[in-house]
Amino acid sequence: MFPFIAPRMPHLRNWLCMKLALLLPTTVFVLSPQGVVLPGGSVSIGDLPARETFYYNVEWRLVTAGRAKVEWIRQPSADWQVNLRLESVGLVSTLFKVEDDYFAYLSPSLCAESVQQISHEGSRQRESKIAFDAAAHRAAYLERDRLKDSVLLQQEIEIPACVHDVVGGVLLLRTLNLEPGQSAMVPVSDGKRSVMARVEAQSREDIKTPEGTFHTICYEAYLFNNVLYRRNAHLQIWVSDDRRRLPVQIRVRMQFTIGTITLQLRKHEGS
Repeated sequence: MFPFIAPRMPHLRNWLCMKLALLLPTTVFVLSPQGVVLPGGSVSIGDLPARETFYYNVEWRLVTAGRAKVEWIRQPSADWQVNLRLESVGLVSTLFKVEDDYFAYLSPSLCAESVQQISHEGSRQRESKIAFDAAAHRAAYLERDRLKDSVLLQQEIEIPACVHDVVGGVLLLRTLNLEPGQSAMVPVSDGKRSVMARVEAQSREDIKTPEGTFHTICYEAYLFNNVLYRRNAHLQIWVSDDRRRLPVQIRVRMQFTIGTITLQLRKHEGS
């Protein structure tokens, strides 16, 4: 199977970034500066630790293909910063090296304010920036080739007053207390498109990870299949069914030629 790894690795990076982000709310809610109001109750944003770090193993076709590190940091101003580091390992890294960094800045109510992504994938090096202007209801996207110092794509799109980036959405999901069978339409944008995405809670499951075994709720986020992303895929996220609301497993199932990618929690640090 290894001859297929190199041509698929650009897709691997894209799907991992999407997956870490598509953890979005799953019931009807109203955003407020204090958090999310739900019919069934919620966990306040203020209840989350001021700083948390999650370490994930990334598996693809039963091979450890990479590692991911996600940090959530509450600033003194009550704004949030989200950092994602994604890198390939082992044989996959030998065939196609991936080193990506993603930085997002969110308002106290977790609305996206700005995003920067720096990608080094094989011989390709790119940087993209998104500026979200809530007052003007606009998002400005800029993508550059870092080696050629040239602009690849520059555009603006219309957005709601509060929209979530794909990685910051994970943080928002953790503030909700949802039951299987509930669903919602949620505003989400990657700077190139802005959509209302459906997310639903599906079932309770026990999930075993290197960090331990967790009682979880499984969610599916419908961002693929020509919603936010055009490719056909299914995204599922398992969040611990307790006050910590830890995202312990994330899985993207794509067509057979690409396969399934799974992130499992390896280590969690919080304060």
